[in-house]
Amino acid sequence: MDSSSLLSHLRRELADFRACLDGDLSAPVEHCGDWTLRDLAEHLGGENLWAAAAVTEGRGDHEAGTAPTERAALVRWFEDSGEMLLAALDTDPDRPAWTFHPPHTVGFWIRRRCLETLVHRWDAELALGTPRPLDARLAGEGVAEVFDTMAPRQVVRGRARPPESALRLHATDTGTSWTYGPGAPVATLTGTAEQLLLLLWGRMPLDDGGRFGWEGDEEAGRRLLTAGPLTP
Repeated sequence: MDSSSLLSHLRRELADFRACLDGDLSAPVEHCGDWTLRDLAEHLGGENLWAAAAVTEGRGDHEAGTAPTERAALVRWFEDSGEMLLAALDTDPDRPAWTFHPPHTVGFWIRRRCLETLVHRWDAELALGTPRPLDARLAGEGVAEVFDTMAPRQVVRGRARPPESALRLHATDTGTSWTYGPGAPVATLTGTAEQLLLLLWGRMPLDDGGRFGWEGDEEAGRRLLTAGPLTP
């Protein structure tokens, strides 16, 4: 997906996350440890400000500080963080910026913040009992990002083992495929783009009511997916 499309998706996902802040801020967020919805808002808003500083100041050590605890103030703070991020990203996507992984451009952050917000919007809606579907093409972009950015970073940081063979993932709704690991794939895992993304981000179990399909060496494929988390 191009940067313009990703930026449009980011605007919508930020607005949809903001709408969740009218709900129960004490609701637990299932896949984020002991976080509540309020904690998730502080995390997402803080990372908005971090990414904005990476673009406008060329540094990765920005600290956003603690978000307000009172609802109205928290909502304003989150809205401001989104506006600051969108303003910073409203520029040439090829412009240089500090990033934690190539490419070192503004376009990296447009993609990264869009996909981070997508996953956490789903988290927030799940916490409130109202998770809505993910855009299939955007979810597919998220799968690609796991393999070209997040998983390599996890390996470098010692959180996951390097893949010893290759696994192919195929999205049944978009027809798109991705390969993770060296050589020819030993197995193929199939599911919708949304299911594959939620699986890779630890939001959906692999054995989830037969939603996923396997071809080839399933045991080897499962080993690849359990060699450590491919996302933070």
